Amino acid sequence: MLSHLFLLEYSKVGMSLNLPFSYQKILVDQINIPSLLIKGYHSLGLTEVDLMVILQIIRWQKEGDLLPSFDQIANHMTINSNDVSNVLKKLRNQGLLTIDQFEDDQQVVHEWYSITPLIEKLYEVDQEVTQSKDEEGKLFNLIEQEFGRALSPIEIETISYWLDDDRFKPALIKAALREAVLMGKLNFRYIDRILNEWKKKGIKSVNETKQSNQTHRAQSNQQTQKPKRDTSVYYNWLEE
Repeated sequence: MLSHLFLLEYSKVGMSLNLPFSYQKILVDQINIPSLLIKGYHSLGLTEVDLMVILQIIRWQKEGDLLPSFDQIANHMTINSNDVSNVLKKLRNQGLLTIDQFEDDQQVVHEWYSITPLIEKLYEVDQEVTQSKDEEGKLFNLIEQEFGRALSPIEIETISYWLDDDRFKPALIKAALREAVLMGKLNFRYIDRILNEWKKKGIKSVNETKQSNQTHRAQSNQQTQKPKRDTSVYYNWLEE
């Protein structure tokens, strides 16, 4: 509705200035672009130049040229054909663009640029981001439940730092929280120490934490024969 109003207003401006275009021409001369492509291209490591090359391909295909040349694309951009070639090579190497074939009614085989892999990847990433946000929300709720109170602004900032800067997965933070609870040391300093120790050791998954704990337990048993409590799940990180 808003785009329709925009075009209508644009048409009025054109008529008032006596410009050589009409509302009907603007309405017809459009291309369909997935909004997720505009919003999420950067999440795939694509640049604005990469995006514009993709948009040029979409435009050429709408006009009937399914496999535009490098020169055709470059003629409507500020880069040359070699740059276009490099962009297309990059997209193909990343599995975001393919050259597919189809047979028409006259059994003539045609080739065309397909951005289907790109669109599918964008939707996969979008779903992963949505799922990650859900997991992060559950993480905050879980920590509040374990502490039995609302988190302070500093504590919320600490968790956000773990997620955004340290790139710890919510599952890994939950594992550190669990160890803190089992050790009876439920405080952010202890949880942060656990996470940093795992980071130093290159541990990125819950399974790797279990393997690390088993290795630590085996080494401890070799160093002493004294009876010790079961540390198969956890150990005191602050004593290292």
